[in-house]
Amino acid sequence: MAHVIAVVDDEEDLREALADYLSGHGFRVVTAGDAAGLRALAAVEALDVVILDIAMPGEDGLSLARWLRRNSRAGIIFASASGSPMDRIVGLEIGGDDYLAKPYDLRELLARTRSLIRRLGAAPPPQAPIPQKLHRFGPFTLDATARRLTHEAQGPIDLTAAEYELIEALALRQNRILSRAQLAGLLGTETGGDRSIDVRVTRLRRKIEPDPEAPRFLRTVRGEGYVLTGGEAP
Repeated sequence: MAHVIAVVDDEEDLREALADYLSGHGFRVVTAGDAAGLRALAAVEALDVVILDIAMPGEDGLSLARWLRRNSRAGIIFASASGSPMDRIVGLEIGGDDYLAKPYDLRELLARTRSLIRRLGAAPPPQAPIPQKLHRFGPFTLDATARRLTHEAQGPIDLTAAEYELIEALALRQNRILSRAQLAGLLGTETGGDRSIDVRVTRLRRKIEPDPEAPRFLRTVRGEGYVLTGGEAP
């Protein structure tokens, strides 16, 4: 099972670049643009390593690292534009495991991430092909290896990349209510806000629901978020 890496940085382009690079080396990557996004992710994910920027709007990375140390076993790698000795000392003293000054080489970040995982007592992500992972709800089967959703009678469902990412995030946490903030963090769409999630849900419902206006599978829980079920009566 691939290790879960969280990238927390207010620079969207950098988050996406790190996510693409680390995903290509066998990790599962989730992203957040601020402290609130990371807290939402930590509520639904067992994080192995958090790559954490220090200077972010609102709550900074140092404060967030203190919270992580109290509430998570994840390793912490600070990645900051400031590489002064004092910043390094403070970051490590409050619980950081490693520190990289921006700009850094992605290969060095990868090596430090793997090293930290080894130090934390976990083996590196498997290099062998990942076994097929199937998730079923109602008449649907989601194949997480092939990234395909199939209906037992209609066959494969034609999904965009964004629609697939949403159904996968929900299917992996079937029958669990996920807030819009949690979904935004899992999908890396924090900057789009609630509207971005709602648009994806609407489009996905048109493809999987017999009646999108009265959804059986992808349901809204008023005031809380969305949940994927097997289609049972509420």
